[in-house]
Amino acid sequence: MSINAITKSFELNGQTIEIETGKLAKQADGSVVVKMGKTMLLATVVSAQEAREDVDFMPLSVDYKEKYSATGKFPGGFFKREGRPAEHEILVSRLVDRALRPLFPDDYHAETQVLIQLVSAEKDIQPDAMAALAASAALAVSDVPFNGPISEVRIAQINGEFVINPTFSEMEEANLELIVAATMENIMMVEGEMKEVSEATMLEAIKVAHDAIKVQCQIQLDLAAEIEKAQTKREYCHENNDEDLKAQVKEATYQACYELALSGNADKAERMDGFRAIRDAFMETLSEEEQAEKQSLVKRYFHDVEKEAVRNAVLDERVRLDGRKLDQIRPIWTEVDYLPAAHGSAIFTRGETQSLVSVTLGNKMNAQTVDGPLMEGSNNFMLHYNFPAFSTGEVRRMMGPGRREIGHGNLAERALKQVVPNSEDNPYTIRIVSDILESNGSSSMASVCGGTLALMDAGIKITKPVSGIAMGLITDTTTKKYAVLSDILGDEDHLGDMDFKVTGTVDGITACQMDIKVDGLPYQVLEEALEQARMGRLHILNEMAKTIDAPREDYKEFVPRIEKMMIDKEFIGAIIGPGGKVIQEIQKETGATIIIEEEGNFGIIDIMSDDKPSIEKAKDWIKGIVAIPELNEIYEGKVKSIVAFGAFVEILPGKDGLLHISEIDWKRVEKVEDVLKEGEMLQVKLIGIDDRTGKLKLSRKVLLDKPEGYVERPERSDRGNRQGRPDKRPNRNRD
Repeated sequence: MSINAITKSFELNGQTIEIETGKLAKQADGSVVVKMGKTMLLATVVSAQEAREDVDFMPLSVDYKEKYSATGKFPGGFFKREGRPAEHEILVSRLVDRALRPLFPDDYHAETQVLIQLVSAEKDIQPDAMAALAASAALAVSDVPFNGPISEVRIAQINGEFVINPTFSEMEEANLELIVAATMENIMMVEGEMKEVSEATMLEAIKVAHDAIKVQCQIQLDLAAEIEKAQTKREYCHENNDEDLKAQVKEATYQACYELALSGNADKAERMDGFRAIRDAFMETLSEEEQAEKQSLVKRYFHDVEKEAVRNAVLDERVRLDGRKLDQIRPIWTEVDYLPAAHGSAIFTRGETQSLVSVTLGNKMNAQTVDGPLMEGSNNFMLHYNFPAFSTGEVRRMMGPGRREIGHGNLAERALKQVVPNSEDNPYTIRIVSDILESNGSSSMASVCGGTLALMDAGIKITKPVSGIAMGLITDTTTKKYAVLSDILGDEDHLGDMDFKVTGTVDGITACQMDIKVDGLPYQVLEEALEQARMGRLHILNEMAKTIDAPREDYKEFVPRIEKMMIDKEFIGAIIGPGGKVIQEIQKETGATIIIEEEGNFGIIDIMSDDKPSIEKAKDWIKGIVAIPELNEIYEGKVKSIVAFGAFVEILPGKDGLLHISEIDWKRVEKVEDVLKEGEMLQVKLIGIDDRTGKLKLSRKVLLDKPEGYVERPERSDRGNRQGRPDKRPNRNRD
């Protein structure tokens, strides 16, 4: 059996990338393998031949999956197999979905599934930067209608130079990281994080990325040209239309929609009721039979009329749905320390969007463990975003976080982590939770602003406050008119052509996310949007500063404190003890949490407690363990055990010395129990250390006043001392 595999390749950043089709997964509508070094991605696409009844949208699902076998690893957990997607996989899936979705025909409603699997991985290559290339190539070699191809690249600025698809190790020095997706002509999607870079630098990075993407799009076209199946895209008819009814709906409702769009009503619910009333008024002009038969068509056509009227109102009159100017920000009010028991909290409200944010400070054990096929380690800064149904006045079943919530939370996390101090200046694991209580556009940006306020309320010494703003765009390709909108409403996002979120400080951008819903976005428009976003960002920062403009001088009194100690690594075992016995005892007795990590030749100890005395007690205990007994030093010791010839006294944790019966008192002691009790605390002096065994010799009597008239018996040295040995004869004071 012959295999008719077709391969195309191109060079990128000194590496050869191959796209192969015709060898694997041939029953899928389209399949390709993208290979770079030892890294291989298998992408498949399957689309139903017919759309389900009453489906008037594109039911597209995109899933990216990294196989543990790709790197020769076993999955964790009891079942030892891949389970639910990790957050990283969900984020990659979202990126690819947002780049592909706008390019399917508007009337194509067949259920379509795109799967991208990492089947082999070279550990320093970042495979997610090729996921969209693989997905688009699978569509290109299929007969599924698609107005592509597209591709994506990761672009980073490293030491002042732009690098396309850098390796994991190269990324350690980057101050800008963007994922850019585009067609040959147009930018479709941008997402990434930056260390306060300028708008000009970001724009230049997008242009460099687009040049690289054009090469990848041409390779897909060349590959598809050799695939017979791809030459003719499938025919379909997924919509039943009534052109007369469509014209009737527009004639009857357009003007009313246009006037409502210009009314400047800032209340979302009232606007929705207004548009619904216009639609219902038209429905009333139809017979009962026509209403039942044509209701779904009327809703679809009315939505188109509403969209056209709102867009034209903005383009013609430069007035927005809620009456604002194009660059005007909605009213803002903020409050901090709203949750009295939280380590930090804030409310950020902008128009009808509201976020309640809390900050929790924990220790290293609270850090998130990352254990994927390629990425391992821990994450000590997290932001979780929740979007309950009541925030939009809806009823919806409570479930775990969806893809949207994970994506919005990740964007806000990336925006804020640029200003959070490093582990040397911040000993805490930080978790931020943003609960959206009201939503009418830009809730992820409200999470950024609220997160900044809550961090400052918690006393985290962020380098600078960060704010975020969502920009929108309305264009008319016929007249070439366009309008860039600052701080968009939910309706403006839904009815507009762009959703461009930008976060940053007064000095530069920290993160961004842009989705384009139309073909063509001139760089001039993008540059204008970035400048308008910068001005809006500064305005929001000024409003936030009216509530709090710098972090608290100190943490709140009930926040657990963390103090660090550094010891020689040889003492780590002594502090932990056999089976963890010693460290468990320290924690039990002091109430502090103790974490030890080995770094080089040292042990780094974190001691955490909300009670200062417990921290000091734990520190003293540890100091005692690592301390080296010093000759002639006086110690406060504890009698651990009593024997016939004396007592063993613990002068430092884990370090006992012998207090001989002759060293207890100046007067003769017949029985040790007559003077000392187990558990008793007493002062002793270290008077001797055996050079060979390290055994400690203690004395109590030298710290006591010598009795008046006491005469020491002279030492006899005529025997043992003549031979250079100690006199072994008993002293009557020692009997």
